Amino acid sequence: MAAAEKPVLSKYKERMDKAIVALKEDFGSLRTGRASASLLDQVMVEAYGSTVPLNTVGSVSVPEPRSITVSVWDKGLVVSVEKAIRNANLGFNPVVEGTNLRVPIPPLTEDRRKDLAKMAGKYCETQKIAARNVRRDANDDLKKAQKDSVITEDELKRMEAEVQRFTDETVKRMDEALKTKEQEIMQV
Repeated sequence: MAAAEKPVLSKYKERMDKAIVALKEDFGSLRTGRASASLLDQVMVEAYGSTVPLNTVGSVSVPEPRSITVSVWDKGLVVSVEKAIRNANLGFNPVVEGTNLRVPIPPLTEDRRKDLAKMAGKYCETQKIAARNVRRDANDDLKKAQKDSVITEDELKRMEAEVQRFTDETVKRMDEALKTKEQEIMQV
């Protein structure tokens, strides 16, 4: 059995930072009234006997603020892509033009804006849970290191406080990102 090593706190901070990056990616898939290629990131298409992300069967572009264009590379997948966009629960109605799909972005209703704000809150809460899980893993590793006499009790307390500080900072950054996204969504 290898000798126990002193825990490195930076790896836990990196994992918490990844939770923030994941949150921002989730927020990118929420529409705010403006067209964005990332709105279709969550769309999965039935193609070649499996389910694949939309961006693997075509290219997504934003030619104007109120529409998205999808250029499907394989003519046989146009119907599957159209069906996937309709069934993605985004409220979009794609228009087929040969191997291209034009996806007009309808203006958001007040109810839809509130639903999107709630969804943003759920995404935020999911990533907060991920950050708390990282904190739990860090604290477990620290307690194990202290039990194995790799660190002293004083070091344990100091490192646990540092991990808690990372967690608090991460949650604060997530709350700020959520507040910004909610304002963006509710802006008419």
